Amino acid sequence: MEVSVEISMYPLGREYVPDIQDFIDRLQAHAGVTCQVNGMSTQVFGQYHKVMKAITDEMGSSFKQEGKSVFVMKVINAHLQQ
Repeated sequence: MEVSVEISMYPLGREYVPDIQDFIDRLQAHAGVTCQVNGMSTQVFGQYHKVMKAITDEMGSSFKQEGKSVFVMKVINAHLQQ
């Protein structure tokens, strides 16, 4: 099943740009996962299990490396990449 996820990261109490860029770079390194970045969020596309594993792994890494962050996601069971 293909999915599309819109995810936004909000690091708390730090310089946010490097933390967000690091998260995006790590997501893009996952095979079978496609990312599109804009000024408001990152869209992630691919097979459900691959996308969710990539997001789960990289959110966990962000929590360990960078401390407190808020992630906001929307998930749809369709591939909406334009």
